[in-house]
Amino acid sequence: MSSRQPPPEAPVFFLDRSLGKFIVAEALRGAGAEVRVHDDHFPPGALDETWLAEVGEKGWVVLTQDRKIRYRQIELDALRRARVAAFVFTGANLRGEEVAQVFVRITGNS
Repeated sequence: MSSRQPPPEAPVFFLDRSLGKFIVAEALRGAGAEVRVHDDHFPPGALDETWLAEVGEKGWVVLTQDRKIRYRQIELDALRRARVAAFVFTGANLRGEEVAQVFVRITGNS
């Protein structure tokens, strides 16, 4: 008798403000991903520590283009405390459509 585990649930991707509201979100949704956008859930000025905690509680995967996050200890600590999985895209000089395609590929929704 074999015990079969149900397949894992597909992740929900949370786009922080650095990725905007439309281009990356629409590309990921078009590829079949479930996406949440920062400004649909939090005020524009919400502190990273605040939204990271809530996103972590929900188990969402953070996608960001915040190149300086690795230098800000408060945000790094908030990421660790929230225990979120995060992809930080640091490639420079790419248009929104190009960034969107990178995220589509790395999330496995291509």
